[in-house]
Amino acid sequence: MASKGRNRYAAIVEEIFRRHHKSGATKIRFDRDEFEEVARDLGIARPKNLGDTIYSFKFRQELPSGIAKTAPKGYEWIIQGEGVAKYSFRLVRPVRIVPREDLVVVKIPDATPEIIGAYALGDEQALLAKVRYNRLVDIFLGIAAYSLQNHLRTTVQGIGQIEIDELYVGIDRAGRQYIIPVQAKGGKDKHGRQQTEQDIACCQEKFPNLICRSVSAQFITSSKIAMFELAIQDGDVRILAEEHYDLVPASQVSPEDLALYRARNQ
Repeated sequence: MASKGRNRYAAIVEEIFRRHHKSGATKIRFDRDEFEEVARDLGIARPKNLGDTIYSFKFRQELPSGIAKTAPKGYEWIIQGEGVAKYSFRLVRPVRIVPREDLVVVKIPDATPEIIGAYALGDEQALLAKVRYNRLVDIFLGIAAYSLQNHLRTTVQGIGQIEIDELYVGIDRAGRQYIIPVQAKGGKDKHGRQQTEQDIACCQEKFPNLICRSVSAQFITSSKIAMFELAIQDGDVRILAEEHYDLVPASQVSPEDLALYRARNQ
């Protein structure tokens, strides 16, 4: 998206916020239909893809400074879905999910077919492929997990349309069955409260008899991947577990590495 496009999006979103905002508000609802009217009033071209306007501020970039500066100290505004073509600005505590710098890195013999690495389109696709071929969901969660569908688009009551990057099903030694939404973060995309919340809400609605375990994966380097298990506690997204995996040739896993890993489970 060009800078001109981003500025147009920002102007429209900021004006919608200004028209609805009242002092002390913690949630401000608006409809997607308002975008066309606001664009006309501002004398700028209507965005061709209204959904992309919303998506970009939900997951890719910060809200305009004119919105951000109205948030009280320790809070920030986000955009969330409220139904089909319905949204809201919501005041929340910031969630920053970034890989720790002091965590032990576990070396995994890389099972990614070389041809996949040669032709994977985009960071997100490459990341999902590496997670899948190296069974990182299984290793991270300690269960047998199987990819059910990727880029699942569906609707969730009270939220509207969502997309889950990849959905796994799993089973453990006791026979418990799991539904595992995986979000992949590559490039400039950031971990977001909204995606975790909507992934969990979708799984609870569509798979009520399965245990939902929400996972997020992020490239640290082209071979090193951070895996997070996320949950919601007291209305905030929290990290339940975090591991870092380095996909390397098997010859690079040394006896010293294996001794370190044995000690972690003693």
